[in-house]
Parts: sequence; C-alpha cells; structure tokens
Amino acid sequence: MPKFALPDEAPSGLTSPTTAKAIKYMSKAHVAVFKLTNGYIGNKWRVGAGFRNPVPTLLLEHRGRKSGKQFTTPLLYLQDGEDFVIVASQGGLPKNPQWYFNLVANPDTRIHVKGRRNLEVSAHVATPEERAGLWPRLVELYPDFAKYQHWTEREIPVVILSPR
Repeated sequence: MPKFALPDEAPSGLTSPTTAKAIKYMSKAHVAVFKLTNGYIGNKWRVGAGFRNPVPTLLLEHRGRKSGKQFTTPLLYLQDGEDFVIVASQGGLPKNPQWYFNLVANPDTRIHVKGRRNLEVSAHVATPEERAGLWPRLVELYPDFAKYQHWTEREIPVVILSPR
C-alpha cells in the first residue's frame, strides 16, 4: 500500500460527459502520433503519478464484441518477462472499460509497443494468485492504480498479454 493518504472518492469530474469526450479525443490523438512515429512519441505516460516517473504505454487492438469493429486503445503496461500486463482501471470508475469486455470475448489480438508493430498476443485475466503477485508491482509502476482501486467497489482486473 502506498505511503500517502488516499482520497475517499474519485473527483466528480471524472464521470462527466465532457471528460469522457476529452479522453476519447486525446486517446485518438495519442494513437495517431504513436502509430505515425512507431511509438517513438507517445510511448510514455506523463500524467498523474506518471508526471515525474513516466510509465510505458502500448497500443491495444481489440474487436468490439457486439459491433465487430476494430478499436485501438493506448494503455499503460508493465513488462513481466515476455508478457505485457495491463490494468482495467478506468480511473476507478464503477465499471470495467469496454476494451476489457472485448478482450474477454476475443482474447487473440495485437499490440504495438515502441519500435514493434503488430505484435500478436493472447490475453487472459490474471488469476487471483497472478494478480496478487502483479498488483504491488503495478502500484509501484503507477501509484495512481492504488487510488483507483480505493475509489471503486469492483476489484480492478489485471490482464496478461502473452506473445503468440
């Protein structure tokens, strides 16, 4: 657990439609720049806890479980051997992000990391034992994950992406 006091609840602005729209457009810009530069720009997250200690980012491709449409989402990740570990935190909001449900329905996908495009991976939700081992490392990587978990009643899922 972090050595600082956690706010009791998420800022009210996180749930506003304006915030959701801003995040959507910032994510699209992030994806475009990351792809254009093969990850040389956009491979580090410098927001929140990542301001002083930038966190690596990847692009996750996922197919809509209902629409069949292809989506790309920028996410923070932890390297664990050959695996990439991502967190379905959604800023501590009450529901898991759409990409999480899409990956559960269609676990074989691709990611883009700095200098590597179209890396074929297979996703699985971490078992309780895997999550217990990874969670402290994830919080060390990006301490805001501890805030997000504190703000929500759901257990934030951890997803492991293994190269195929």
